[in-house]
Amino acid sequence: MKKILFLALASALCLGIQAMPKKKKDKKNKKAQVEKVDTVDVKTFSYLIGRLNTQGLAEYLSRQKGVDPKYMAQFIEGFGKTELTEADLKAKARIAGTEIREDVSKRVMPNISKQMNDSVDLLNHDEFLRGFMEGLMGTESAISNDSAIRIVEKQMKYYQESMMERKYGANRKAGEEFLKANLKNKDVKQTASGLQYKVITKGEGPIPTNTQRVKVHYEGRLIDGKVFDSSYKRGQPATFGVNQVIKGWTEALTMMPAGSKWELYIPQELAYGAREQNEIPAFSCLIFTVELLEVVK
Repeated sequence: MKKILFLALASALCLGIQAMPKKKKDKKNKKAQVEKVDTVDVKTFSYLIGRLNTQGLAEYLSRQKGVDPKYMAQFIEGFGKTELTEADLKAKARIAGTEIREDVSKRVMPNISKQMNDSVDLLNHDEFLRGFMEGLMGTESAISNDSAIRIVEKQMKYYQESMMERKYGANRKAGEEFLKANLKNKDVKQTASGLQYKVITKGEGPIPTNTQRVKVHYEGRLIDGKVFDSSYKRGQPATFGVNQVIKGWTEALTMMPAGSKWELYIPQELAYGAREQNEIPAFSCLIFTVELLEVVK
């Protein structure tokens, strides 16, 4: 719908006044000259503004509210009412119901289905709508709401993990194979959690705790060599809390003396796991070169 025209009209009037050529000063009559303009009474002015504000309304009602143009007479009848009757209130509730039903069918169910599986619709639509209706009516159920929440959350997690495994399971397997082969390198060590690391430079400074902050330079890459982040390229080290990063980083930092430079090989479960993170696919094993510059005091 077109915007209310009052401001536009007001602006036009102002512009018109500003655009008027300046009159030469009458040396004989130094009093300010007031130019006469055509005016209308308040009733006519109000009527004209009201009329102009209907411009584009029919199109708005059709596109945004779903009002069929052939029922404009009913719309006008409703607009003319100052109070809603009982019948009007019932009709309003019924219309809201049809709008919500359309929203559930076209948006809610497809979104839920996509969260579970992006290629197959796993929902039984009839049962979804039956549950929705009974929830609206407050029909007693054999399963309490608390139990329903736990069941749905557990099932949604299963569906989502299954979907991620189907899409990115190959990343997890490739990472496992990489770590297995990498451990054959005599310079690589592995902790009980599965974190692997190689000491490039051994520092002599203090070892940070997980409650401290550190300043580091680093480069992160996937096992295929693709660099996804680098403070070196940005030309500025990063500062953050030791416990504000992925588990593999936190574990490594709490073993590194300041001044050290290590290469970390982080299993996906100590990195982002099933989450996609910017350029990092789900289940990715990550490699980081980490230079601990200082423990920030």
